[in-house]
Amino acid sequence: MFRYESACLATALNGVEHMEPVPKDFSDKFAKSLTMFFRWFADTFFAKRYGNRAVVLETVAGVPGMVAGMWIHLKSLRKMQTGYGPKIRTLLEEAENERMHLMIFLEIAKPSTMERLLVLFAQLVFWHFYFILYVFFPKTAHRMVGYFENQAVISYTEYLNEIDSGRIENIAAPKIAIDYYKLQPDAKLRDVVIAVRNDEQGHADVNHDIADNPILN
Repeated sequence: MFRYESACLATALNGVEHMEPVPKDFSDKFAKSLTMFFRWFADTFFAKRYGNRAVVLETVAGVPGMVAGMWIHLKSLRKMQTGYGPKIRTLLEEAENERMHLMIFLEIAKPSTMERLLVLFAQLVFWHFYFILYVFFPKTAHRMVGYFENQAVISYTEYLNEIDSGRIENIAAPKIAIDYYKLQPDAKLRDVVIAVRNDEQGHADVNHDIADNPILN
């Protein structure tokens, strides 16, 4: 696992320490600005419909790991060099994990036709955008994903707060989540949100660490 060494802002989120690196240069600030723009869009479109937000955003979140893993795979082939395996596997595992988040939340929140169309549009636009960004500015691309995941941690904490306050029903966890996370048979939505949030913090740490280590790019 990569080490996480950025200068960070630490905040307590529902009893859990959340680490987010302070932007240090133009690349970091650009990545953070893009992230906050997408955050504003999500907040405006979904408000407190956290299940529906998760369906759309997890569809987009599954793109970076696959794009980056594919590009590093091709880079290894072009250079005819070994040593890229750990990074490729880490990125592809991230993409698969985000895909499973989507499958889980599809069982929790049924997306409307409009949201399904938004998924198609968002994935089409974001895939091309992220591919170009990753090819030419991999550090910025990883930093942006790190900030994306930091915001995901915040969003899932807000989701958790809504459950704890009773404003969102703490329904039974879907079987796909119980099987994937090896939860207890009587697990609830709250347990699922905590497990997903832990994944997102892990993805944030990995992507910030890659951005901090030029040798990994």
